[in-house]
Amino acid sequence: MNFENNLSFAQQLDQADPLREMRSQFLFPQHNGKEFIYLCGNSLGLQPKVAQEVMQVQLDNWKNLAVEGWFEGETPWMFYHKELKKLMAPIVGAKAAEVCPMNTLTVNLHLLMVSFYRPQGKRFKIIMEAGAFPSDQYAIESQVRFHGYDPKEAIIEVKPKAGAYTLETEAILQEIAANGDEIALVLFGGVNYFTGQWYDMPAITKAGHAVGATVGFDLAHAAGNVPLKLHDWDIDFACWCSYKYQNSGPGGISGIFVHEKHFADTSLHRFAGWWGYQEAQRFKMEKGFVPEAGADGWQVSCTQVMPMALYHASLQLFEKAGFIEPLRNKSKTLTSYLFYVINEVNKKLGEEQYHIITPATEADRGAQVSIIAKANGKQVFDQLVAHHVLGDWREPNVIRLSPVPLYNSFEDIYRTGELLLTVSQQLND
Repeated sequence: MNFENNLSFAQQLDQADPLREMRSQFLFPQHNGKEFIYLCGNSLGLQPKVAQEVMQVQLDNWKNLAVEGWFEGETPWMFYHKELKKLMAPIVGAKAAEVCPMNTLTVNLHLLMVSFYRPQGKRFKIIMEAGAFPSDQYAIESQVRFHGYDPKEAIIEVKPKAGAYTLETEAILQEIAANGDEIALVLFGGVNYFTGQWYDMPAITKAGHAVGATVGFDLAHAAGNVPLKLHDWDIDFACWCSYKYQNSGPGGISGIFVHEKHFADTSLHRFAGWWGYQEAQRFKMEKGFVPEAGADGWQVSCTQVMPMALYHASLQLFEKAGFIEPLRNKSKTLTSYLFYVINEVNKKLGEEQYHIITPATEADRGAQVSIIAKANGKQVFDQLVAHHVLGDWREPNVIRLSPVPLYNSFEDIYRTGELLLTVSQQLND
């Protein structure tokens, strides 16, 4: 597509957008009566308007049914998670039995590593991307120490080449092959939080399995953002938060995926709890853990009804939008337009003041464009916020902008570029 850097062109794209009506389903933050252009969905998604209605249903159930709400009403809490499973599965390319909403992301990462990080003999190492989100780094370090290993010896980090910001797939595959007989677990992010790079998950999985390792992914920045096929790609396990691209509210419930090939493996260790016990026998309160079939058998504590209600509200909007493919089609155009607009700003400034570190190839990125501000970065960011454009600041000099196809428009992109140019010119004077 040949882009144009003007308001009329952006508005034409919005008029032709089959998802344009989805924007009206969300609430935008405001200041002094003016809406923000919200480009921070990679950190916290916007509130769906239906969230209050869905939450009120559960509050009314609590009010009117009290403890009987577990088994009475239109959505008995005992089985509420099953409604979500049906809607979660298409988002991550799984069977409903392979997914489950539960806990929060890092808790689930720990629980899954209990099952799938099983160091033995010389095969005790974990390979991951350098610069992963800190929570992943801390979780992996602590799991390694729990098993009695030194993180410096047990964790292999794959780093970009000198001067680069993103990883080459070939470099990841070579590192896996070179250390194959020592690797117990390959554990990557699906999309890197800092650069927005979408890793080649099928290739990484295939390479990990080829050397006898288990393969898992943290999909915090991938689920609800890019099309996933966890089952078909033969990934062993994954987990994600739901409050970023899936709009479930701050601290929203997490989700897990366990491939069905592991369901019958009784050798897998688990940190068990009563909600993972087989459902039909759960209330007999008997000793001896017998897991429920599927991913549900990894549950520990009882259903988190209110966080599930908020997640359910957003999942229904994904269903209305046609799940991931229509969103992905728009996302690629949105980010490409943002690339174009930022480059136009650089041209008008006469130099590259904003260096894009997100991959230029559409297939290698999600709904995020990260830029290095070569001068006055924090001032630029603060001025954008002051003028109602809300992105995300990352030290020391990176601004992350995340155009989310469910609710962002092409006019949002144009106006962001227009403001970025104005602010930059003012700070340069």
